[in-house]
Amino acid sequence: MASAALLWFGEVMSAVPLRNTKSAASAVRSVSVLGATGSIGDSTMDLLRGARDRFRVEALTANSNVQALAKLAREFGARFAAIADPARLGELKEALAGTRTECGAGESAVIEAAARPADWVMAAVSGAAGLKPALAAVDRGATVALANKECLVCAGDFFMQRAMKAGACILPADSEHNALFQALGSGNRDELVRVIITASGGPFRTWDPADIEQATLAQALKHPNWSMGQKITIDSASMMNKGLEVIEASYLFGLTPDEIDVLVHPQSIVHGMVEFADRSVVAQLGTPDMRIPIAHCLGWPDRIKGPSAKLDLAKVGQLTFEAPDFARFPALRLAYDSLRTGFGATTVYNAANEIAVAAFIGGKIRFGAIARLVEATLDAWIRASNLSPLKSADDAIAIDHNARNVAATLLPQIALKAS
Repeated sequence: MASAALLWFGEVMSAVPLRNTKSAASAVRSVSVLGATGSIGDSTMDLLRGARDRFRVEALTANSNVQALAKLAREFGARFAAIADPARLGELKEALAGTRTECGAGESAVIEAAARPADWVMAAVSGAAGLKPALAAVDRGATVALANKECLVCAGDFFMQRAMKAGACILPADSEHNALFQALGSGNRDELVRVIITASGGPFRTWDPADIEQATLAQALKHPNWSMGQKITIDSASMMNKGLEVIEASYLFGLTPDEIDVLVHPQSIVHGMVEFADRSVVAQLGTPDMRIPIAHCLGWPDRIKGPSAKLDLAKVGQLTFEAPDFARFPALRLAYDSLRTGFGATTVYNAANEIAVAAFIGGKIRFGAIARLVEATLDAWIRASNLSPLKSADDAIAIDHNARNVAATLLPQIALKAS
């Protein structure tokens, strides 16, 4: 796979600097949190709450939760707050009346929040809507903690090229990619054999395929280890989320599909491993708490004290591993297929999944139909000869939009087959 992204391990300048050089600066760092009221944003704000002497909040954004956004802006004295829903600007201004916080609404305001002069930006706006705000932070050379998978799944090569050109620093905030980020620094690129992303297996790891087909929304949302938002929890249940992480790892670290393995690890203690030529395997471990990888990004290149529970391996007792079942979880196979296809196929994969998950939440399709809709959309896209390289954010957004339309068109027949 041709990727201009990550020539890492400190030998070549890269957007992901894997050699950790301790910071000599003790100055207060300004931060912006895009998606401050979501699950990642909530964890980030909790960490900032415990280190007020080290960080100052420049900007905060939310999708539609005005009251939660205003509460955070007041608590942290944010200089700017943006709500993505343009119809709620008046409500936000009213909620922040009497403060010095500037207000904005709509896509342009969220982009403005990312473009404001913060040293460090948490990019946690979910979905393809997070691409342009993340690019706004990248283009000014900021340090960007990336929690939005879609930035890389939808526009990986382009996104990383922009980051390298602007001198931005991309820090992976996902637990799995952050684990790889820490472990990769133990060797050089030509010594790498493979990286291993772990997966909990979700709530349906041991279920029969027929039962997975009929799984309810409530069952899909009962993740055994992690507390996450609704969309990502459903993606974890289908292992679509792990597929997105495979794609993300490829672009982040400049890896081919054959250099990325997935290993099911129900305890969610080992988050990622790297195997080198001498057969040494370096792993990162931690309790299943998103504040751990976020704290690593927030303090980097130093480490900050975090509130997460201490890892007690004696209490955990045992760590088990098993190969992923591609038959039970076809979404993972489709991720590798789309990555090998390239030319926007990963963008289609993500867009179709978002349509499928929304349909499942809305009761329009069964759980098992999520992967079938994604596969049908990919097949239709490839048959129509729509494959082409992405040269801009607009290219990625256009493919995303068109793929959603294709998925929506295919939805009724997929639902009918599943009935």
